[in-house]
Amino acid sequence: MRGEFRRVPRSWLLALLMTSSSSILAAQEITLHMDVKLVNVFVNVTDRNGAIVGGLTREDFKVVEDGREQEIAIFERQSELPLNLTLAIDTSGSVRKDLAVEAEAARRFVHALMRPQDQMSLLQFATSVHELSPFTNKVGQIDRALGQLHSDWATALYDAACLGAERLGGKDGRKVLILVTDGDDTASSSTYAKALEAALRNDVMIYSIIDVPIEASAGRDLGGEHALISLAEQTGGKSFYANEGGLDKAFARVSEDLRTQYLIGYYPHNQVKGLSFHRVLVTIPRAAAQDFNVRHRTGYFADSPAKSK
Repeated sequence: MRGEFRRVPRSWLLALLMTSSSSILAAQEITLHMDVKLVNVFVNVTDRNGAIVGGLTREDFKVVEDGREQEIAIFERQSELPLNLTLAIDTSGSVRKDLAVEAEAARRFVHALMRPQDQMSLLQFATSVHELSPFTNKVGQIDRALGQLHSDWATALYDAACLGAERLGGKDGRKVLILVTDGDDTASSSTYAKALEAALRNDVMIYSIIDVPIEASAGRDLGGEHALISLAEQTGGKSFYANEGGLDKAFARVSEDLRTQYLIGYYPHNQVKGLSFHRVLVTIPRAAAQDFNVRHRTGYFADSPAKSK
């Protein structure tokens, strides 16, 4: 049986084309909207005396990206997001005297901090970096791994920071790297700049616990200490000296800091084009600049993290 051909009015064809075009455009608009990246910024606020400031609201904060104000889409006073934490302990010759003390303090910290939804891994670094425990929520596994700490001579600090940040990068929730070291890097193939980039690319907060040599400044790497302080400041973390109340006090202050964070999220709009790194600034406009210290990461990379070889 032969097919039957009928002439279709031109007005019908135009209507069909217009309908199809509208549908395609609508689909494109939906796709573009869903591709907008939510930027999460974890924020700590203290007053001029260093006391933690709680009870702030969404309306208290202002978020600016590259000089352009953003609308806050998500706000939480205390994040219940899972905590992914890597504890990286320096076991080089310069800090070997404190190894047993570090292990015991770390054990107490792990037992006090960990919740069922949290995960932790353990790295040790000296001449090279070794993973003693992969990510786990089993406290006993971390305990056993801390018993395996052993010393070597050199210090691959920046290699440890890069590896820790990259392995945290694939996790969901809060990502934290704690470095316990004196800051004296003598063996890394990586640099401070690479360590900072790895942390920012992977949305990792760095907390530095600085364990300096006994009393003397002659054996101290002041440049390394400054680098640890800067890594913490740039990523929204914090630095502590172990000799100011001991390691237990330093770990307790890290724990307190993590439990009192605000979570602020926004979808970037009116974004500056062509930038690989976007700078973020969070302020409390109603207060004088000296009234509050607002800590958060300095920004984020717009492109994807580089893949490890």
